[in-house]
Amino acid sequence: MSLKAQLEALIYATETPITLEQMTVLVKETIVAAGLSDDAEIKSRVRSCLEELVGEYGGPDHGIEIRQVAGGYRMSTKPEQHEVVRCFAKSLKPPIRLSLPALETLAVIAYKQPVTVPEINDIRGVDSGGVIGTLLDRKLITTAGRKQVIGRPILYKTTKEFLMRFGLKDVNELPSMEEFEKLVAESFQAELIPAASAVAESSSAPEGAGASPSGPEAAAENMQTTEKAG
Repeated sequence: MSLKAQLEALIYATETPITLEQMTVLVKETIVAAGLSDDAEIKSRVRSCLEELVGEYGGPDHGIEIRQVAGGYRMSTKPEQHEVVRCFAKSLKPPIRLSLPALETLAVIAYKQPVTVPEINDIRGVDSGGVIGTLLDRKLITTAGRKQVIGRPILYKTTKEFLMRFGLKDVNELPSMEEFEKLVAESFQAELIPAASAVAESSSAPEGAGASPSGPEAAAENMQTTEKAG
């Protein structure tokens, strides 16, 4: 595996500047496999490769550069590209913020589609009628005809907007339900603890409550739970 590619991936993925020491620890196994074992040589190899990477991104064919910030390294757009990036940022839709009940209902629809409201209610154990309206308004779900049973209830499915928001090619890219739930538990743990009483109250409200599955990690970051249930 290319050492330079590993360093590039680490710098791209970091939220805060990553230091030379941190990168050295993370890529040490790759360098040792290449024949180096001395710690000083390993660090020197990482530094040399990092300098090459910084130089490559400094070229005119790249709109992104690798900068030293607060003792570490991170990627950022070059000053000459700020205007086009600013225009693009203004065109972006704001992140969709949904309540936990809405996310839970969305997850049921995503995995069971096409599905009716009574079927969703059976799975969640509470009335989901109110949340359906919210999801329709946000264009995350749409109708998919009627089920050919008594009463002919409306069927619901996810939309192209849902795929775009969650960064999915199609619904076949959805992770397993277990992974879905784990991602949400990790994403919302900090918010669920202080909001425990509010969630408990919403359990008896029309929308209900519960831990909600979310999509891939990039999506879990977008769909934060700040909307009040009800």
